Amino acid sequence: MSNTRNKFSPEFRDRAVRMVEEHRGDYPSKWAALTSIAGKVGCTTETLRRWCRAQASRRAGPALQALSDRDRFKALEREVKELRRANKILRKASAYFAQAELDRHGKW
Repeated sequence: MSNTRNKFSPEFRDRAVRMVEEHRGDYPSKWAALTSIAGKVGCTTETLRRWCRAQASRRAGPALQALSDRDRFKALEREVKELRRANKILRKASAYFAQAELDRHGKW
């Protein structure tokens, strides 16, 4: 177990990330915004950068999930189409062999 403890609450983190997003246009780069705001809120620039990245990944998660769901849905549709075609072929083969069996018994 780690001896470090969280010094900042989740609300504080969210507020700091919002500040970076809102004031990003006031600075020449994102790093400059992170450096300035981190100094104002009392955390390191790297810590604030990690919070921003975590927030961005949480926002992108549902979009990525939706994309993978769409791909999975398309793959399942292809599989259903292929299985229906295979079932049609098997029904025809079954009917053919059933008819051949009936013809064979009738000739004896």
